[in-house]
Amino acid sequence: MEVVPLGSAREIAMAAADIIESVVRRKPAAVLGLATGSTPLPAYQELIRRHEAGTGPSYDGVTCFNLDEYVGLPPGHEQSYRATIARELTDGLGISPDRVNGPDPDLDGLQGAGERYEALIAAAGGVDVQFLGIGSDGHLAFNEPGSSLASRTRIKTLTEQTRKDNARFFGSPQEVPTHVLTQGLGTILEARHLLLIATGEGKAAAAAAAVEGPVSASCPASVLQLHPHVTVLLDPAGAARLDRLDYYTEVLAAKPAWQGF
Repeated sequence: MEVVPLGSAREIAMAAADIIESVVRRKPAAVLGLATGSTPLPAYQELIRRHEAGTGPSYDGVTCFNLDEYVGLPPGHEQSYRATIARELTDGLGISPDRVNGPDPDLDGLQGAGERYEALIAAAGGVDVQFLGIGSDGHLAFNEPGSSLASRTRIKTLTEQTRKDNARFFGSPQEVPTHVLTQGLGTILEARHLLLIATGEGKAAAAAAAVEGPVSASCPASVLQLHPHVTVLLDPAGAARLDRLDYYTEVLAAKPAWQGF
């Protein structure tokens, strides 16, 4: 795990965009794992800015897989994660909608939706780099505290607090779906490179627990310690609770320019 304390959300966006572009230039048919929410938005905006300026790579051969999807929304609902990721990233990069995948929330096939999504990811060759955010309680995707560290894509019930947190995207908490399909922690760990972004003081305790605490289902993001290639990008507020912050800063300053992330 490489912990990268940076000076601002802008620096994080630049670093995250560099990582994605490096992967796509090296592998034009790259498979990207995408997360929704406010955390990755600056990085997505930076990728689109570079693409529109003509300095980014071509995304014509790229395939994308979303981390999760609401269950119970009407098809095409603007708050579905498929619609959200199209609006916030993939349309701006010119990625065809048929190359953007998410768990299938159709109620008739819900029982086997997780297994089908796992098979789809495997058929694409697995995820090359996976965007991740972290919840204030340490959750990854919709794997709340207590989730199995070996969990696979499955249906999960949203807690009342999570529905309240997501109500800002809907009219009220009552309009937020009760269930989601989410990649499991075991599924996430199969991506070749995990890119976690944590910004703001509200994420500081969770980031510290994930990076420096014990590996435990009480902090689902701590499972990242078991992965061989994790990059954690933090702003000053997000890094404020790290015990080894001075060490991470020193290592980053001495990092060879050619090494990359």
